[in-house]
Amino acid sequence: MGKTTGFLEIERRDRAYEKPEIRLKSFTEFVRPLSPEELNGQAARCMDCGIPFCHNGCPVNNQIPDWNNLVYQEQWRQALVNLHSTNNFPEFTGRICPAPCEASCTLNIDDNPVTIKTIECAIVDRGWAEGWITPLPPEQRTGKTVAVVGSGPAGMACAQQLARAGHAVTLIEREDRIGGLLRYGIPDFKMEKHLIDRRVDQMAAEGVTFQTSTEVGKDVSIDVLLAEYHAVVLTGGAEWPRNLDVVGRDLEGIHYAMDFLTQQNKRDAGDDEAAAAPFGTLSARGKHVVVIGGGDTGADCIGTSARQGAASITQIEIMAKPPVHENKAMVWPDWPTKLRSSYAHDEGCERDWAVLTKSATGSNGRLEALTCVRVEWERTPDGRMTMHEVAGSDFQMKADLVLLAMGFLGPRRGSLLEQARVELDPRGNVLANTVEYRTSRDGLFTAGDMRRGQSLVVWAIREGRQCARAVDLFLMGSSTLPR
Repeated sequence: MGKTTGFLEIERRDRAYEKPEIRLKSFTEFVRPLSPEELNGQAARCMDCGIPFCHNGCPVNNQIPDWNNLVYQEQWRQALVNLHSTNNFPEFTGRICPAPCEASCTLNIDDNPVTIKTIECAIVDRGWAEGWITPLPPEQRTGKTVAVVGSGPAGMACAQQLARAGHAVTLIEREDRIGGLLRYGIPDFKMEKHLIDRRVDQMAAEGVTFQTSTEVGKDVSIDVLLAEYHAVVLTGGAEWPRNLDVVGRDLEGIHYAMDFLTQQNKRDAGDDEAAAAPFGTLSARGKHVVVIGGGDTGADCIGTSARQGAASITQIEIMAKPPVHENKAMVWPDWPTKLRSSYAHDEGCERDWAVLTKSATGSNGRLEALTCVRVEWERTPDGRMTMHEVAGSDFQMKADLVLLAMGFLGPRRGSLLEQARVELDPRGNVLANTVEYRTSRDGLFTAGDMRRGQSLVVWAIREGRQCARAVDLFLMGSSTLPR
């Protein structure tokens, strides 16, 4: 794999960022790619480790050592063929996936994994630049029809696979554009939206029909879809946000992260801001911003607030501060819990851990401050973690804008699930297994975050592909689509 002694001779090098003072001036991508020569060297570091643990870390089962070797051999087009055999949209994952494959890399035992994510992104970006990526319409049509509800990465992957199998696929989206949270939840500076648009064009040429501004459960019922199509797939994501249930929650200035991020993405797309949201214009300009939640969505709120010109930004997390380094002997090759810092934390942000929000205060209906308390976590004899407040640790934080980035509870409650009349699992997600992806209603399937709960884009793509195979098998009795 790669160069036999490459990992001994070549140091790990990854993509660099534009300096904060430069990148904060725009909402465009700011990652500087490696040169072909540098990529050749990084691919050469992929060692002949015997058991490629990176496969264990990659949900879509990318054949990572294979395309690393092809890049090292400068066989870029064949590397792209290999990459696309497991992943419909490597340009998405190559930008926003946290790269669990690198955590599982054998070289990560000494904190120097292969730059897998960077090489993946370079392969597909070169494929687009060279014109190697073209539509792949089926040689013949099956006469079967499928409706896919929700156009995030699970829905897009499922629709593309089914169209390539010869089925007539309609991808239905509630918003005005295709992409789901890829479109309106991921800031443009992490992933520009022309990347989605060119995949939409490819899918249209392969036979997928797109139906936007259509809310299933309101504009069209589940029963109508089941009557009109041979199969229906629910890939609506997990968009039910966790709320902050405290005194003062109704003050003006407290918003869900997705409302804030979506409005900025619509603004970047040139949409009419007056019609963008029922709560009016959201902006961090000149405000003291508090982001509640320490994950990627919180980091995206930080980056967006910094670009909008916030006076100050503070991110708080209820969990204790994780260790800087994990215990490799205990966790490798699994995904470790450790302190993670993103691009956003270099853009002007204070961070605090083990902080619980107790109440919000203000005047004239406007938010002015949060009252918080420090907490400690302890493990009970049965292994559960419990939290208790530290006596006398109450403090206040000035806040004009609070963004709730505390995760999601599952699929959005409303008419879609009510009409679907499907069984839910104990966590409130739509119940289905990972072999058949069938719900409790005949002809109705589900995949992605709607089935598994809040997760990664790469997991959504995996489930969309596997669900497509299950639907194809249901319709045709056999399937040549990969799992």
